[in-house]
Amino acid sequence: MKNFLFLLALITAGAAFGQTTYGDKATADGAIPASSIAAKMKGLDSLEVKVIGTVVNVCQKQGCWLQVDIGDGKMMRVRFKDHAFFVPKNISGKTVVLDGYVYSSATSVAELRHYAQDAGKSEAEIKKIAEPEVSLNYEARSVIVM
Repeated sequence: MKNFLFLLALITAGAAFGQTTYGDKATADGAIPASSIAAKMKGLDSLEVKVIGTVVNVCQKQGCWLQVDIGDGKMMRVRFKDHAFFVPKNISGKTVVLDGYVYSSATSVAELRHYAQDAGKSEAEIKKIAEPEVSLNYEARSVIVM
């Protein structure tokens, strides 16, 4: 119930103050909190779902990916279907609604280093990346920035 009220408040605030949609036209109807994604994915390879959450990081080169907080200190990387759109590089801290699907996958060391470079990390931080990472990822058809 608390999550529902929180979601309702965010959707109402977005409608009242305006929002911008990137990618396909979409609404926030039916979006679930990002913090519940891991539980919804138990036993599944992928899941088509709308998600509402907070942006933690954005690609600083083009806005070609973002990361959303999914709780417990974990992030979910979001990429955009067919690289058809980008998001502004200054939306960290903003609430977004994602429309697409979530899936679990391994990210190679080379790709993790590439993301770290895109995020503006130092050479020392980039070199510390030595292990692949298994995590939740998301392919978005649209992103609504609230």
